[in-house]
Amino acid sequence: MRVAMFGYQTWGHRTLQALLKTEHEVVLVVTHPKSEHAYEKIWDDSVADLAAEHGVPVLLRDRPDDEELMSRLKEAEPDLIVANNWRTWIPPEIFTLPRHGTLNVHDSLLPAYAGFSPIIWALINDEKEVGVTAHMMNEELDAGDIVVQRAVPVGPADTATDLFHRTVELIDPIVHESLDFIAAGRTDFTPQDRSKACFFHKRSIEDSRIDWHWPAEDIERFVRAQSDPYPNAFTHHKGKRLRVLKASVSKGVYGGTPGRVFIREGDGVVIVAGADARRGRAHGLVIERVRTDDGSDLPATEYFRTMGGYLTDRP
Repeated sequence: MRVAMFGYQTWGHRTLQALLKTEHEVVLVVTHPKSEHAYEKIWDDSVADLAAEHGVPVLLRDRPDDEELMSRLKEAEPDLIVANNWRTWIPPEIFTLPRHGTLNVHDSLLPAYAGFSPIIWALINDEKEVGVTAHMMNEELDAGDIVVQRAVPVGPADTATDLFHRTVELIDPIVHESLDFIAAGRTDFTPQDRSKACFFHKRSIEDSRIDWHWPAEDIERFVRAQSDPYPNAFTHHKGKRLRVLKASVSKGVYGGTPGRVFIREGDGVVIVAGADARRGRAHGLVIERVRTDDGSDLPATEYFRTMGGYLTDRP
């Protein structure tokens, strides 16, 4: 088959790598220009550079909505388009152009976690599995019939970074298996149960702000979901932003006001947490490592030299 690809960052890069290892011919690559968005400067292996290294024509576009792109696609005569981490809507005149349509590769277990940053949202929400889904594209975002889907378990100490590395390794076998099915003429793919669908927005700095009214268990996952190199979970102390790099749920039960810097426990400092903290029935969050606004990483016991005061969501 002749294959065109739409993709960006490491997800697109791994997809193009997989395609280049198949028996199929990659005839055109469309990717985005480099971005300064915080979540687009990480995992930023260049799709354009990989395509150029292999002599594949490349188009740089923010959106696939111009006449030149459409003309180049028609000239390339692809039998299939494969997309992964294309950041804007692909219109029907493009995704229906090839005779086999368009295969989209998405890093969640669809129909759940369609949209953006699915691994981060899934970890925040205490999902027990994450994964990758290859599906045929239709008019609704991330909603087409599933061709191949694979999952990996989420461990109790896993970070978003751990899960990124595990799921990105699924791209190669999923792409190969999907293309084998499509080239063989298979169309008996699995419709998604749209009653179980949910769509998540692109993350911004506001989404990393800690709410001390959440239970400590939720905040601990929130911290793991925003591990380096992602923008970290943060709070404010004495008017300055403080990033939380490592935390755990306290062994003891502590009461008081959410956000109170309370007492040392183990290798960290307990922060009172939970909407019902005043009842003294909940665990706190043990902060173990922090990063100050000047970029210094410190053990929490070194940063919080005295107890008392509050961590707040605003300066």
